[in-house]
Amino acid sequence: MFNISLKVPLAGWQNDSDKLINDLDKTRILDAFKAEFDARNMTLVEDNADAVVTLFLVIDNKTSTTAYTNYMGGMGMGYGYGWGMGMGAGMGTSTTTYSENDYEVGTLVVDVYDAGTKKLAWQGVLQKTINEKASKREKTIPKNAAKIMKQYPVPAAK
Repeated sequence: MFNISLKVPLAGWQNDSDKLINDLDKTRILDAFKAEFDARNMTLVEDNADAVVTLFLVIDNKTSTTAYTNYMGGMGMGYGYGWGMGMGAGMGTSTTTYSENDYEVGTLVVDVYDAGTKKLAWQGVLQKTINEKASKREKTIPKNAAKIMKQYPVPAAK
């Protein structure tokens, strides 16, 4: 059996990135990754591990701007003869409305290091717009952990 170490919660997060989320979501994330490694027959241990897992979280505040132009009416006049030659003039007004939408983008990075050499063995990254209610995170966090771990070289046991 391959042993993997997920350090105690506060030490398992790089650069104190765990301070960006609440304790409940930290526990959900750690539990989700523990379940993913368990599904791959990898046991989380505190000592004598073959690999070390660290998590890194970045939350960026973003703003999107949308512009909508409304063309109002218009009059035109013109004349022409023959084969379609002619002139025209038109008048009209338009109004452009801008709206801004603030949102957050979260990036979760999972690093797996070889415990002996301390070299990076694998990295999984997921970037997602954070727009869900806190009540939905109980389901979405495990789904997102599974999405990251789908790329892990050891597949989940069926």
